[in-house]
Amino acid sequence: MTVTTAIAARLHPELRALRREIHADPELGNDNPRTQARILAALEGLELEITTGRALTSVVAVLRGRAETTGRRPIVLLRGDMDGLPVVEATGQEFASTTGTMHACGHDLHVAGLIGAVRILHARRGQVPGDVVFMCRPGGVGPGGAGPMIAEGVLDAAGRRADAAYALHVISHNHPLGVWSGRPGVFMAAADQCHITVRGRGGHGSQPHTALDPVPVACEIAIALHTMVTRQFSAFDPVVVTVGRIAAGSKENIIPDDARLDATVRTFSKENHALIPERITRLAQGIAEAHGMTADVDYAPGYPVTVNDEAEYALLTDTVIDLFGADHYVEEPFPEAGAEDFSLVGEQIPSAFIFVSAYPGADHATAPSNHSPRALFDDVVLADCAALLAEVALRRLRQGV
Repeated sequence: MTVTTAIAARLHPELRALRREIHADPELGNDNPRTQARILAALEGLELEITTGRALTSVVAVLRGRAETTGRRPIVLLRGDMDGLPVVEATGQEFASTTGTMHACGHDLHVAGLIGAVRILHARRGQVPGDVVFMCRPGGVGPGGAGPMIAEGVLDAAGRRADAAYALHVISHNHPLGVWSGRPGVFMAAADQCHITVRGRGGHGSQPHTALDPVPVACEIAIALHTMVTRQFSAFDPVVVTVGRIAAGSKENIIPDDARLDATVRTFSKENHALIPERITRLAQGIAEAHGMTADVDYAPGYPVTVNDEAEYALLTDTVIDLFGADHYVEEPFPEAGAEDFSLVGEQIPSAFIFVSAYPGADHATAPSNHSPRALFDDVVLADCAALLAEVALRRLRQGV
């Protein structure tokens, strides 16, 4: 056991209590005032420079290390997210939420783990050769809190741009409890939204020839989108388009004026992320025009691709293996199709992001995944989360600028 893991183990009961209090009272989006208040209470009395967000209920804390440095002081940023989901919890746990919202993505553990890292580094601040920025970010599952926090200066909170950034995310499936997983390079997809409205001309369902029926055209566009991404993009740099919603009409015998498609779009490279809006627009408008109609395409870029910096990710995984053993790390062969707004940090600072399984059962391969109302996260991993964040920050600061 290292000094870091020993402190984390002592903190575990306190972190577990904080996690369960937050878990029972989830908040949504960028407005998390009760969670913010709990974070501020947990940081009270520590020697930190604390600011709160103006456009959102974020918390930024800066720890000034006391160890001597030569030259420019190195700076590391650690992130933890705060928000929950509009999911009715069905886990049956004694501390389950009863508010109609749920920490189904495990962000309650992220808050508690980050607080643990603060406490560890504060206790060891005489050995910290630089500064650490702690980024408590709401809005991870929409509308996105990293962008507003960056606009408000979180990356420069210690006085200049941070040199490196790290974050972790708990998962409720795929791997046994306490196993970390990730990969260097592209780790998670970019995620955008696309809304297509087909404009036709309504009429009576018995006389479709007198109308311009947008419904079959919308269906044709949906099928064509799924075909297009397999024919215009390489299988080795894929694009995933899923039309999750088609809406039209009010009654079975009424042809509506318009029909709407809502889709999620996932890409794994900057090149395809830039290409796909034009390809979707051209396809939708071309099909609509072939039927004498028009299509309005509203393409909304979301989070960019999450890319793990090779050097920072190597340091992060070396730290995992040193603290927990080589049997507690798995390198994933392929990127994840999920998305993360930590990617916005990674676009500006060399960064590394990693998963840790918090699922307590043996059936992890078939367990309910994050966002499920039955997703389970065991808070036994809190000490590990706190220890990893604190230790990787220490090691990176010791490398210097």
